Amino acid sequence: MKILRTDQVKDADRFTIEKEPILSIDLMERAAGRAAEWILREIGADNDFAVFVGTGNNGGDGLVVARHIDHAQREANLTNHVNVYVVKFSDKFSEDFKINLERLKHTNVVVHYITSKDEFPNLTGNEIVIDAIFGSGLSRPARGLAGEIIDAINNAHKALVISIDIPSGLFGEENHRDPQSIIRANYTLTFEFPFLSFFFAENEDYVGDFIIIPIGIHPGFIETVETNYYTVDAQDVRERLKPRKRFSHKGNYGHGLLIAGHYGTMGAAILAAKAAHRTGIGLLTAHLPAKCVDVMQISSPETIVQVDEQNDEFSTYITDLERFNSIGIGPGIGLKQEPALLLRDILIKGKDKHFVIDADAITILGQNKDWLELMPPKSILTPHPKEFERIAGSSSNHYQRLKLEQEFSRKYNAIVVLKGAFTSIALPDGRCFFNTTGNPGMATGGSGDVLTGMILSLLAQGYEPEDAAIIGVYLHGLAGDVAAGFNGQDPLIASDIINFIPEAYLSLLEE
Repeated sequence: MKILRTDQVKDADRFTIEKEPILSIDLMERAAGRAAEWILREIGADNDFAVFVGTGNNGGDGLVVARHIDHAQREANLTNHVNVYVVKFSDKFSEDFKINLERLKHTNVVVHYITSKDEFPNLTGNEIVIDAIFGSGLSRPARGLAGEIIDAINNAHKALVISIDIPSGLFGEENHRDPQSIIRANYTLTFEFPFLSFFFAENEDYVGDFIIIPIGIHPGFIETVETNYYTVDAQDVRERLKPRKRFSHKGNYGHGLLIAGHYGTMGAAILAAKAAHRTGIGLLTAHLPAKCVDVMQISSPETIVQVDEQNDEFSTYITDLERFNSIGIGPGIGLKQEPALLLRDILIKGKDKHFVIDADAITILGQNKDWLELMPPKSILTPHPKEFERIAGSSSNHYQRLKLEQEFSRKYNAIVVLKGAFTSIALPDGRCFFNTTGNPGMATGGSGDVLTGMILSLLAQGYEPEDAAIIGVYLHGLAGDVAAGFNGQDPLIASDIINFIPEAYLSLLEE
């Protein structure tokens, strides 16, 4: 799914109005009506509703929602109430707002006008609050009366808050840092496309859970509009998967080299190895210090072991890279001089290989930034936020960090998988994909090692780096979701993710 800028969302409405064709008031009715359908289905009409609206078209959406809820209450003979509060920060009403305000005269909805903070209603906490004060067209922080009402809504702590289109006060891309002027929603019902700001951790408390409401934007616009931002969904991943052929053998599915772990951190190597096997690699060789061989052979008998000259650590070079299709390096290798020199040597000798670089290897590159130029084209780096800072520098907010991620990807012709909720995958051509699977239970030690093994496996099998990164991240999150469905999020450990990779594959293919 495409993620659009706020100005492009306006273009989508204009295009649909012109090409469908449809009147703007009717498009508003369709969009807000579908938002009301979600509210009635998921929340229910058997509640009192307080609908706060601005004087523009987002306010018009709120008026439509109020009318639909009132209609459902009357149809069900309910005694609940819908109150609309017009936050009158302007005397100018949009035309579609005025039309929908007139339509409320034929309903049981009671309309109130707020011209000062003192007129804010005494909410009991039992009402469902609908926020439709500002939409995505807001160009500056909410101040004055609007800001005061937003603050008052946020202080109604018991109230369930649902924002229409976007939480009032939040921008679609980069945001200011004044939390008092942004609605804190439990749910955000956004139309057709998510906004980029929804994917940044700093906005979680404002957006809550966001639900994308299809409103029938003209397909011609969706197909042709250009963007660098996308979400990854199941259909996208299915289209990238390669079916296995009947007469294939292990040699058809590649041979990967894993350089991970040393004495005391072998868990990282074992998790990565097991994940690589579960993701379908043909052969996997783990290069390990001599003292670590037995634990790998006992824990993962499918893994071939190549013994390093050193007993506890790594020597500074490895020969015979020709037989490997892909190389994964970093988890648990440590930060001493030997693994650092080994990483440098591997990058130089393996210049024609596909790499996945993680954990300690990323930190080493951060300590030796001139080595970044040694990375083979389309190398995949999988940092968590702190590791990303070590190689790319710090940023003031998540939007700026995203721009830094894209800039780094272009500069080094690398694929950056920045791990976290909605893991972002930046490609050298400027495109960026946000993952939609995964859950907070995956914030546990070893989860990143599992992802390294999965991507290494896909690279060995011949997937292009872009596809390996996207499939690996999505499947990793999906396995975590399936695991959480069985065991819950709190008890989830990295091994659970590995154990549920088969179920994740099956659920993906069966949809």
